[in-house]
Amino acid sequence: MSDSRKAALYCHPCLGLSVDTSMTKALLCAVGLAFAATALAQQYRWVDKDGKVGYGDTPPPGVQATPLRPPVSAPAAPPPAAKKDGGMRELSPEAAFRKRQQERQEGEQKAAKERADAEAKRVNCEQSQASLRTLQSGQRISSTNAAGERVFIGDEERAKEIERTQRAVNDWCK
Repeated sequence: MSDSRKAALYCHPCLGLSVDTSMTKALLCAVGLAFAATALAQQYRWVDKDGKVGYGDTPPPGVQATPLRPPVSAPAAPPPAAKKDGGMRELSPEAAFRKRQQERQEGEQKAAKERADAEAKRVNCEQSQASLRTLQSGQRISSTNAAGERVFIGDEERAKEIERTQRAVNDWCK
């Protein structure tokens, strides 16, 4: 059998279902539904002129027929109680593989996020410490105002910046 013919016969490579199997299942379902339809048809009971009781889905003409009610079935069994292991059911090998793969990806993403957060924290700590050293060194520090002019910060502003930068160092360098 050629490869293209084999490929045409299979619906899904992991499940190994062939088109023939799918068609057979569809045919069986159709036949089952046809029989179910006859079981649901209205049934009648009558007594003929000889006194014989008759049953059927169409009573003879001129006979008093009474419709029959379908038999009452027992109530459905309650669903089984949840298992003690948290209701986990047995997974197919493919589903278990997909679950493990998803858990691994989630773990890798979480680890990558933690590494990125740790790196950002380290960089912010180093920058805060460098800014604090610069402010505490006593050298003149300038900034640009709204007009674009270079302005040196005063002692009062320096003290506020040292306090703010010290808080940043305390936050980032724990």
